[in-house]
Formats: sequence, structure tokens, C-alpha cells
Amino acid sequence: MFHYFNDNYMWSYQVVRIMSQAHFGGGEVNEILETASRIKVGDYESFYEEWLRTGSRSLAAAGEALDQEKIETARSAYLRASNYIRTAEFFLQPDDPRLVETYLKGVNAFRTGADMLDNPPQTIQIPFEDSHLPGYFFPAPGVKEGPAVIMFGGLDSTAEELYYGHAQLLNERGISFVAVDGPGQGGALRLNNIHSRFDYEVAGTAAYEWVIKNLDVDSARIGIMAISMGGYMAARMAAFEPRFKACAIWGAVYDYNSVWARRPDNHPLARILQHVIGAESMDVAREKLNSFNLRGVAEKISMPTYIIHGEDDRQVSIENAYHTYNDLTCPRWLKIVPTSRSGSAHCQVDNITEAYSLLDWLKEQLSK
Repeated sequence: MFHYFNDNYMWSYQVVRIMSQAHFGGGEVNEILETASRIKVGDYESFYEEWLRTGSRSLAAAGEALDQEKIETARSAYLRASNYIRTAEFFLQPDDPRLVETYLKGVNAFRTGADMLDNPPQTIQIPFEDSHLPGYFFPAPGVKEGPAVIMFGGLDSTAEELYYGHAQLLNERGISFVAVDGPGQGGALRLNNIHSRFDYEVAGTAAYEWVIKNLDVDSARIGIMAISMGGYMAARMAAFEPRFKACAIWGAVYDYNSVWARRPDNHPLARILQHVIGAESMDVAREKLNSFNLRGVAEKISMPTYIIHGEDDRQVSIENAYHTYNDLTCPRWLKIVPTSRSGSAHCQVDNITEAYSLLDWLKEQLSK
């Protein structure tokens, strides 16, 4: 993976992440590089301020274009602004009063821009316990009662972010796309105070049942997909919800506790992890993570399952992919992107085209 900041993998990863999304309207490469060049490495306030500055500049460009009724230009600027602002929020701590304000600013920019798309998404709310899980429905153009994929993100992703690549790539394959902020994610956490949970199948089943009752999809052709920490979630949802027709694991997580066993208590995402799972300390968080594994679970998956993982994944070791694959008893596929080529980093942010085989596989499975 390309390291913009030579000695800082985590910050470089965020740059590569948004550059990957730039292909799909989530940024402009030179705006990204110019923003990164202004950031003081290790200065979290600088990280926040510079990404927010770029996002605010894009918002201003969007407003100016809208005033002149230049819809296409306004749309592009709003969608870029949303992703810049999401990046600005990334390292904000749970008790930072700017967190929710910044999050909502990015969401509002996304929704304004998305409403201008030729095929705009539907904003959805999936009832969940005494609250709801927010998300979006991106119908495949011209497809009625067709296949669909329900997708959850990872530890730190949002439903809005899933538009930049995932929604577009599946729509062009004739598959409708449902992006969901599950427990511990996006608006479900920030606005509804719904924390993550080891039994993620509760959210998976809630999403499946709401989708088949409320959206124009074929209930017999719905796949489940998740990314990063979602590799654990997707497997868990597939294991306990047999009505899914296919399971796509974009970055395997066999044992999430093992991921954090290699990280110190003062890791940049430690307090964010605590917030996500509802733990008042890292000791409590680590205790809760003992339940976040697929032992005795992966073998319960009955539908065809595809795993993609990068050999050079520095966040979740490749052993997680092998352990998950080896425990599967269903029809299974495993793609390991070798270190010798781009796409071998965490969730293929350094070359998303390596994951096209996963999306093609979904098209094949859901067309039957």
C-alpha cells in the first residue's frame, strides 16, 4: 500500500481509502493530496481541520453551482464534500462535542447530492428494538423485483460511505443495494445510541425482513455482504439467517479479539472501539470482544460464501481468512490478493478492482 505519510500507516490508510473512493465521486485526487500535504502528522486537530476545510470548500462550490442551476456540478461537489467531512470526523473522540455536528454536516451534504442523482436512493429506517437502523436503498435502474444485496460496513464506516463504489458497482451489475448503519455504526450509534453486539444476526434478520416487506426486490435473491470488521458480522448474519442466498465477506474476521490483542490500550481507535461496543474501559472492551469470534459459527453457514482478503492486511491478519474458510461447510470461495500486487491491503482500498471478482460472483449467485 502506498504510504503518503512514511512512518504513519493509519493516517496513510485514510488517504488511500478516500483516494480509492474518488473513482466513484467520493473525492478529487488532487484535492485529497493537497489536503494531506497540509496535515501535520500526529496532530489530530490538524487532521480534522484540514479535511473539514476541504469539505467546506466543496460545500461552497456546491452552493454556488446550485444557485446557477448547474445541477451536475452541484451534485458532484456535494458528494465530494460529504466524504471529506466524513474523513474529518474519523478520529474525533466520542466525547468531542463536534462529533455529531460534523457527522450530520456530512450526512446532509450526501443526501443533498444524492437527491440530484439520475437514480436517487431512498432514505430508509429499519425498525430495530425500540429504535431504528438508518440506511439507503439504491434500486438497480430498470430492474423490478430483482436481486439485492444488504450491506453493513465495519467498525468505522457509514452507510453514506458505502455509496462510493459498492452501490454503484452492484447497481451496474443489475443488483439493487441496501446500505445499512447497523449497531455500532453511523447514525445507529451517533444518533440512536445503538451499540454493536456479538449476535449481529439480530440486525441481519431485522434488515432482511424489513427489506422483503418494503422494497421492490426478490425475497429469494438477497445476498448479505459486509466489509472490514463486517467480515465477522456478515458471517454471523449468514450463519443464523438461512434465507440469505449468498454471503460475501469483504475482509475476513474470524476472531475480532485477536485483532485488538495486538493493539495497545492507547491505540488511536481505542476509545472509538469502546464507544462502538458500549464499554467504559479497554478492560471491559477486551472482555466483551471475547464473544466476537466465529468458533462454532462459521460451519453453520449454509449458503454459498465468498471471502476476499489481502495478504498484506496490516489490520486483520490473513489467518482470519484461512480460519474462516477452513471452518465453512457450505459451497465456498477464497481469494487472497498477494503482497506482490496492489489490492493486498486491508479491504483492497489500494486497488478496489481486485474485489470486482467478488461482485461478479454475487451477480452470478443472485441471478439463479
